[in-house]
Amino acid sequence: MESANMVKLGNKISETLKGKLTLGARILQVGGVKKVFRQFFSVSEGERLLKACQCYLSTTSGPIAGLLFISTHKLAFCSERSIQLSSPEGKSIRVHYKVVIPLEKIERVNQSENAKKPSQKYMEVVTVDGFDFWFMGFLSYKKAFKCVEQAMTATST
Repeated sequence: MESANMVKLGNKISETLKGKLTLGARILQVGGVKKVFRQFFSVSEGERLLKACQCYLSTTSGPIAGLLFISTHKLAFCSERSIQLSSPEGKSIRVHYKVVIPLEKIERVNQSENAKKPSQKYMEVVTVDGFDFWFMGFLSYKKAFKCVEQAMTATST
């Protein structure tokens, strides 16, 4: 039983590392995290990138690894790897999974943790129109949460 879990875990680790290497190469190729942010998302005049955090976005088909960009105007998530979709014409296309949440559309941000594993922390972002987004697996959860709080506080003043 244990060896089956090790093999399964090994595959996930190799996939995760492959995604991280791909993302790292992309960041180096483009010229830094700020440029990646500008390449993937439209950036308003005066908007500043405050922090970029590696994390996972929870989806109905499972967690997606990527970067959460925290700016003075929005939270923006982009997957590390592109995902395959079918176009309206039936052709297979690859795109990055992206989510953009304007700060003024965020009602609240909640902290949560796994009851059985308190070290596993989650950030729930609830929008004014009733959508919720769950981010997890941060390298530095406290710094990420604090930065989101600061961005929201600056927006509300």
